[in-house]
Amino acid sequence: MKGWPPCRRFFAHASDPPHRGAHHHRPPRPSPSHPAGAAPQPTPTTAEFEQQVLFKASQDPGYACFRIPAIVRSNTGALLAFAEGRVLNCGDAADIDLVVKRSTDGGRTWGPLQVVNEGGGDTHGNPAPVVDRRTGRIVLAETYNTGRLDSASCDVPCDRAPHLQYSDDDGLTWSEPRSLSDQIRPADWNSWYATGPVHGIQLTRGPRAGRLVLGVNAETWADGRVTANHAALVTSDDGGENWRIGATDTWPVADDGTFRQKPSELTLAERADGSVLVSGREQDGTDLGHRSQAVSKDGGTTFTGPFRALPDLYTPQVQGSVLRLGNRMLLAAPADPDRRRTMAIRSSYDGGRTWESVDRGTVVTTDWSGYSDLVRIGGGEAGNEVVGLLYEGGAVDARDEIRFARFTEDWLKPRRGPDPTTPDLAPGGRPAAVLGGARPTDGVVGGALGFDGADDAVRLPYRSRLPLGTEEFTASLWFRYSATAGEQPMLWMGGVGTTQPQVWLRGEPASGRLTGLITVRDGASPPRTASVRSTGAYNDGAWHRLVLRRDGGTSRASAAERGGGQLTLFVDGTAFTAADVPGSVSRNSPFGVHIGQRVDSRAHFTGSIDEVRVYDRALSDAEVAGLSSADSATRGEILRLPMDRVDAGN
Repeated sequence: MKGWPPCRRFFAHASDPPHRGAHHHRPPRPSPSHPAGAAPQPTPTTAEFEQQVLFKASQDPGYACFRIPAIVRSNTGALLAFAEGRVLNCGDAADIDLVVKRSTDGGRTWGPLQVVNEGGGDTHGNPAPVVDRRTGRIVLAETYNTGRLDSASCDVPCDRAPHLQYSDDDGLTWSEPRSLSDQIRPADWNSWYATGPVHGIQLTRGPRAGRLVLGVNAETWADGRVTANHAALVTSDDGGENWRIGATDTWPVADDGTFRQKPSELTLAERADGSVLVSGREQDGTDLGHRSQAVSKDGGTTFTGPFRALPDLYTPQVQGSVLRLGNRMLLAAPADPDRRRTMAIRSSYDGGRTWESVDRGTVVTTDWSGYSDLVRIGGGEAGNEVVGLLYEGGAVDARDEIRFARFTEDWLKPRRGPDPTTPDLAPGGRPAAVLGGARPTDGVVGGALGFDGADDAVRLPYRSRLPLGTEEFTASLWFRYSATAGEQPMLWMGGVGTTQPQVWLRGEPASGRLTGLITVRDGASPPRTASVRSTGAYNDGAWHRLVLRRDGGTSRASAAERGGGQLTLFVDGTAFTAADVPGSVSRNSPFGVHIGQRVDSRAHFTGSIDEVRVYDRALSDAEVAGLSSADSATRGEILRLPMDRVDAGN
C-alpha cells in the first residue's frame, strides 16, 4: 500500500536487531503456551467462564509492570492482546514498550511475549488496534513521549505524538512505526495527546462502510496553562494509510482551572442503525458523573451534539470498553464509584442510551481492577456469543497483572424486569426502585419500610433537581434500629469516598453516635469535608426523627449573625452543630440517592425508615419542629418518600 514503510519482524529471534538506533536490546522472553503461575479465580471457572493471567512481571522478566490492555481479533480468528510493558516502574511516563501476545485457539492458550515497539528509554504506549476486514491488515495506533527515570507523570505541557504501525501476517511481524502528527495532531493540541487506548472499529453500514475509526483526546496549552480539552474521532478510508480528524468536541478550561467536561480514553461501537456510540472517561469536570457519551451519525465525521455526562452510571475515573452483541451493548468497567475495583459487565438494550445499574450487571471480580478491552471471539451458538475481556486486576493493586477472561453471553445476567417501587410524592418525582426485598412494616404514622442489612435499599431515579449543589438544604427522615455494630447508612446523596462531593446520614452505633456529613468542591480547590455528630446512637429500637440542615450563611440573618454557615443535626428536636464548608455537595462524582444503603453497596442499614424528605432550602427552626406534623412544609421539597407501600414492578 502506497506510503507505508516495509514490514519487518521485531524480536521474534534473539538475533534480531533493535529497531531504534543504539537503544538497549531487550532479552527474548520465552513463554509457555499456558502462562506460568496459577491464574486467580475471582469468579469460579465454569463452562461459561474461564480466566487466566496473561501479563505479569513475575512471568515475563524484564518488565516491572504491565498496563493498558487492548485486544482485537484478526480475520483468521487470531486474538492479539496488546499491553504496555513498563521497564523501570509502573509510572505512566518512563521507559515503556508496546508488547503483544497471540492466541490461535480463541484465548485458551497464548504464545510468547513479543515486543512490537521498543521505547528505548521513552514512552511508547496507548495501544489502539483496529482490523481492516477487507485486507486483513492489523493497524496499531500508539502515542510517544519523552521518557523519564522516575515514576512521575509527563511534565505539562507533555510532548505527546501519535504514531502508527501495521501487520499483514496476523501480528507475527510489524512495520516500522511512522508519525501521524501531521495528519491528526493539530498545532494547538500541544500538550497531552492520547490514542485510545482500546480497539478501534471498522464501519459496516451506510455510505462510509469500510472506514476505520479510532478515538483520541488532547489538551491545548497556552499562556502557561491548559486552556482546552478535546475529544475527537480520527478516520481513515484507505485502510489506515491516511487519516483525518473527524468529529471533535472541545471544552474550554476557565482561568481558575475548572471545566465542565474532559472526555478521554474513548471507546467506540457501531450501533445496529449504523451510528457510532462513543463512550469516554470523564475526569474532574464539574458536570456530574465519571463517564460521558456522544454519538456520530455520519461515520465519525461529526457528533450529533456535545458529550453528555452520565451521573447515575457508577464507575470510578477510569478507562472502559464497549462492544455490541446484536441488540445488546456491553460496557466493561469497574463498578465501584470511588475506587478501581469490582470489574463488571453492564448491558444496554437501547444502543447505549441507558445502562444497567450496578446491581443488574455481572461481576467479573470483586478485587482491584482498572483498564479493559472487550473482543468478540465468536464460536458460540447464535445469540450466545463468546466474548473476551482483557483487563487490569490484582489482589493488592489494579496494576498487579493483566488478565484474560472468556465468557459466553449466557454467563451474563439475563435482562431483569422492572423492580418493585415506592412513590416519590415531590413535584416531578418518579417512583423509586425497591431493591433486595425491602418490606413494608409499621411506621410512625401508617407504614414504613424495613431493611435487612444485607441487600435491601431504595434508589431514586436520577433527575436534575436532586443534586443540591452549593445551595442550603434540609434532609429529614424517621428511623428505628437496634444494631450495635457496623455502619448504618440511612440517606446517601451523591458520591462516596473521601474526595467525592456527597451528603449522608448514618448511624455509628459502635461509636455511640449519629453522623451527618458533607463533602464539597469549591472551584479548583481540593475537596473539603464537614460533619456533625450526636452524643448518642439512638439504637434503642424506638422511632426517632433525624434532620440535617445546611445553613450556608448566605440567605438567613441568623447565619449571617453567626459569622458563617452551619451544619445542624437535629435528633428528636435536640440540635448538634458544626461549621459549614462552602462549595458544591454534588460535582464531579457519580450521583445517586439511596435510602438504607451506601452508594457503593458496601454497607446496608438494618432497621426501618419512614417519611424521607429533602428540601433545597434551609428550613427554619420552627419548620424543622413542624416536620412531625401532617401539614409540614412543602416549599422547596425535591424528594418525599412516604415509604408506606411497595408496588409491584410493571
